[in-house]
Amino acid sequence: MDKKNLTVSMNLREMLNFRRKVLLVVLLALSFMLLKRYFRNPAELRLSDWFNPRKRTDVITMTDWLAPVIWEGTFSREALRKHYHTQNLTVGLAVLAVGRIADKYLEMFLQSANRHFMAGYRVIIYVMTESHRMAPGTNVKAARSFQVFTIPDDIWWHDPDIVRMKTLGKHIVEHIQHEVDFLFSMTASQIFQNDFGVEALGLRVAQLHAWWYFKDAKDFPYERRPTSTACIPFGQGDFYYDGALVGGTPLEFLDLIDVYLNGVANDFQKGLNSSYESHLNKYFLLNKPTKLLSPEYNWDSSFFPPPQVQYIKVAQHSRRRV
Repeated sequence: MDKKNLTVSMNLREMLNFRRKVLLVVLLALSFMLLKRYFRNPAELRLSDWFNPRKRTDVITMTDWLAPVIWEGTFSREALRKHYHTQNLTVGLAVLAVGRIADKYLEMFLQSANRHFMAGYRVIIYVMTESHRMAPGTNVKAARSFQVFTIPDDIWWHDPDIVRMKTLGKHIVEHIQHEVDFLFSMTASQIFQNDFGVEALGLRVAQLHAWWYFKDAKDFPYERRPTSTACIPFGQGDFYYDGALVGGTPLEFLDLIDVYLNGVANDFQKGLNSSYESHLNKYFLLNKPTKLLSPEYNWDSSFFPPPQVQYIKVAQHSRRRV
């Protein structure tokens, strides 16, 4: 072999060796990321270890797809506490607070969350609000912190739900997915009244609508226009879900946001404008929630609670007044 060919052969071998090293580094990095993700996802308890649907025979406690419906009395706080206190858990709570709703309710929301939301666990509260507002003044407990995401003052009012989801999706990708194990999204017009704890954690968590839970399914206000991405035809649908409270893991939340924004874009091209709640209900029809929260977790304060609602966790200021 002449000198020129020998040099080429050596260069090829060096390139192959370099590529092997790069591939090895990539594989090691991916392995590390998978291990990190594995240890960030708390191991699940068996449902029977903490949940007893027979404790509440007056309400629906299990769906057709065997997801638990969480009512007061159906779960063991002690079993959950023993499990989750070993998990090094961090929970995120995102809230949109703009305009007069922020003026009236944001401080009350934050004070109540500071007292009742995931007490005893690390919590990061993400506040999405206009750029002119100051950071929240609430004194937070130890192991709790705030992050403020500013929204330009001149865009949120076009469609607050789209702005909220775009903003939240951007931050989930950039950092939230690395900061928290579970994430909830709420509105500032809600106030925590009692403990809202780890019984609510799950892969995909849906909130049963307090009003429509007690109504006939044929009357649910689903999107019915066949050309809409959010359409649920008559005769289909499981429950009616409330858009004011949604939870899950960050990556599952990101999937919801992606499907919602794509659905909005598709409808816009057809001259349609379906609500966020309509898209949410279609999403949960196709992607069943792994846990459902009873109306106790978001009761409309303008209605007197029926006997089934024994322990209100969150009160929603009447939407007719906000």
